[in-house]
Amino acid sequence: MNDHLNRLHSLLDRFHAGNEKASHPEAQPSESDQLAAYIVWLDIEPMIPERTYSIDFQTETTTVQVTDLSFKIDVNSLSQLAAKKLEQDEIGYCKLSLGQRVSFDTYSSNQKTGFFTVLDTFNNSIIGVGLIDFSLRRAQNISWHKTNITQEIRSKNKQQKPCVLWFTGLSGSGKSTIADELEKKLHELGKHTMLLDGDNVRHGLNKDLGFTDQDRVENIRRIAEVSKLMVSSGLITIVSFISPFRSERLMARKLFNDGEFIEIFIDTTIEVCEARDSKGLYKKARAGQLKNFTGIDSNYEEPEMSEIVLQNSDSNIDDLVDNILDYLRTNSNI
Repeated sequence: MNDHLNRLHSLLDRFHAGNEKASHPEAQPSESDQLAAYIVWLDIEPMIPERTYSIDFQTETTTVQVTDLSFKIDVNSLSQLAAKKLEQDEIGYCKLSLGQRVSFDTYSSNQKTGFFTVLDTFNNSIIGVGLIDFSLRRAQNISWHKTNITQEIRSKNKQQKPCVLWFTGLSGSGKSTIADELEKKLHELGKHTMLLDGDNVRHGLNKDLGFTDQDRVENIRRIAEVSKLMVSSGLITIVSFISPFRSERLMARKLFNDGEFIEIFIDTTIEVCEARDSKGLYKKARAGQLKNFTGIDSNYEEPEMSEIVLQNSDSNIDDLVDNILDYLRTNSNI
């Protein structure tokens, strides 16, 4: 790690010698939850903005998301290059959002303490190291506003225990069909619900996003935050998204209190999904006409901690929905 930090220090000395460094009035606050920093990425998997990682400041550890990759630095020419992600051994200038306020030094004021390490959230391995440039001014201006009407009050009014039912699975696995039938039955039981379907959301809130890994990460981040708001309103919220990456499903889970996030894995083989192919998407992906298609040229990481797993190769939809309703009754959601 020291070798990488020394390399980063050396590069920045050269970089700033040829570039006028901006003056930041709040360059050295004692603590903040949003920072600007230089990062050298060490992992074979690329750094993707908005993905949740862990960050260690020697005395404190919290979560971190790169909210903006401003540029990466060409180590030979020192030029600033546009980038959407950092590959292994690349160096970038990033804006960071932390899970909590932390005490820190900037690297210019203290090279011994102005650094951090980025860790994998699953195995705690070091996947990046960085040097703190300054605190983002906007981090000082926002505080949480407490409201009189709470989630508990809204839930009591609706006479239900709110939660998010997070459907995940391949395209064609049956997520939308099962989710739609589930909402119908919950409605018949007099429950208050909202169904968020992946395709439907891409017509509005997420219509600016494509299907690259970066866009998929942002797609799930946005819907997770919307789901949190809906659960706080007392709703049983049904989310039907492929959500192919474990990292983003874990990020979504961590937004909720214990028992509020119920992951439902629709475990349908890709062979069955491809045989169904009701939208003709697999055929296009196989023909090279549709890039970044999950299961073909973009990975789907199967869940390892789902509360409910449903086999949907030749099952009856009513039986699958009843399995979910039984779970909700057992856990007093309905």
